[in-house]
Amino acid sequence: MAPVYGCQGCLEDLVDQVQAAVGTIGVDFEMILVDDASPDGAWARIEELSRTRPWLRGLRLSRNFGQHSAISAGIEHANGRWTVVMDCDLQDAPSEIPALYRKANQEDLDVVFAQRIERQDKPLKRLSSWSFFTLLGWLTGVPQDPTTANFGIYHRKVIQAVCQMPERDRSFPLMVKWAGFRTGKLPVQHQARAVGETSYTLRKLIKLSVNIALGYSEKPLRMVAGTGIACALVAFVLVGMSLLRWWD
Repeated sequence: MAPVYGCQGCLEDLVDQVQAAVGTIGVDFEMILVDDASPDGAWARIEELSRTRPWLRGLRLSRNFGQHSAISAGIEHANGRWTVVMDCDLQDAPSEIPALYRKANQEDLDVVFAQRIERQDKPLKRLSSWSFFTLLGWLTGVPQDPTTANFGIYHRKVIQAVCQMPERDRSFPLMVKWAGFRTGKLPVQHQARAVGETSYTLRKLIKLSVNIALGYSEKPLRMVAGTGIACALVAFVLVGMSLLRWWD
């Protein structure tokens, strides 16, 4: 399953590489591409590709809801015992899928996150990603690993648990970690982005982390409450000092 935004140019390579990778496992499979209102004509390409690939399905969102909402829409339609979630830009290599599948089954794990080594991102992207995961981990109290993201393999019960979570602001990997299933990591090669540029800016990532934290943690509310109490105490002291000066 892959959310699609700004990757029309590499969709055929993506689906063909996924088919080749899963073919080495020897299991039936389906692939779901979720068009998150991509502005580059991705939906027409998905429709075209699915005509000659019966295992390929497309979902089209009414507007751009964001990557994690698109993932939520996609996994709700997933039917398999295992679901692989990945990006559409080929930075997540489909060739790693068999290794993820083997590790999950051999070690009896419910989740295997792909741990990206030697990330092929621009320095600013790596910095913004590190800032996002650091801030998110501090706000939520759930340790975050900036070398992992959405790419991984997830058992059906994990997908069902995530789908049942009511949070409006979604963060797929955080929700998976929050659920507490047996989890492992597998080092994988990270590839250069095939087409386009990331739509995530540092500002967007900070806003996303704060919004997510408000749904998963009381820490932001405690910080606001503490600041409010401190301001009230300072104001009370200042008023008292003013009254004493006036009294004198």
